[in-house]
Amino acid sequence: MKARLIQSREIAPLTRHFEFESPDWPAAFVPGQFLSVTATLGDDEITRAYSIVSPPGGNQFALCANLVQDGRLSPFLFALPSGGEIDFKGPYGAFILRRPVSDSIFVATGTGIAPFRSMLLSQLNANPDSRFTLIFGVRHEHGLLYHDEFSMLAETHPNFDYQPTLTRPPAIWTGRTGRVQAYAMETLGDRRDVDVYICGLREMVDDVRLKLKEAGLDRKRIIYEKYD
Repeated sequence: MKARLIQSREIAPLTRHFEFESPDWPAAFVPGQFLSVTATLGDDEITRAYSIVSPPGGNQFALCANLVQDGRLSPFLFALPSGGEIDFKGPYGAFILRRPVSDSIFVATGTGIAPFRSMLLSQLNANPDSRFTLIFGVRHEHGLLYHDEFSMLAETHPNFDYQPTLTRPPAIWTGRTGRVQAYAMETLGDRRDVDVYICGLREMVDDVRLKLKEAGLDRKRIIYEKYD
């Protein structure tokens, strides 16, 4: 299937948000899923997976990508002009909200935030009786992708708590500092009736999973996706 780029914008250094439209797009995809994007570069066909950052609806979808140094497909995406096309397959993946939706903790680092944006934009209004907590960790403040958007959602939705955290904060930063692992466990507290969704690089994901298991959280309530 093919999709046409409508626009893209920088949301952090070397990170862009891409909006596409496609007549083949399945408007009823499940938030949390990903696409396989393919491009023919020279003699090679290169395929990479990208989580969908937009909610379901219409014939449009959005992706978020880092520019990978010495990469193949990300430079192609970053150079794609408005109106340029990509080939894609999907959506795929089982990193989706469990049913029925319960109180949930989302733990993300870097572009691992992508599926959670899709989930939150589609589920906050649909599940007003469920509480969602997003713990989003990056090194520097400029890496907090969609920060203003999540801050606004937290202001307008009483069932949503946004907890950005930095490992290398500036002197004027007044928010949380350190790694997401500690805040995930703090948020869980004594509760064992919540679902915890984790997305990011392997080391973080594995560490949070281990801590949750050691705390006695049922493994069926630990849902994760690794980006490496």
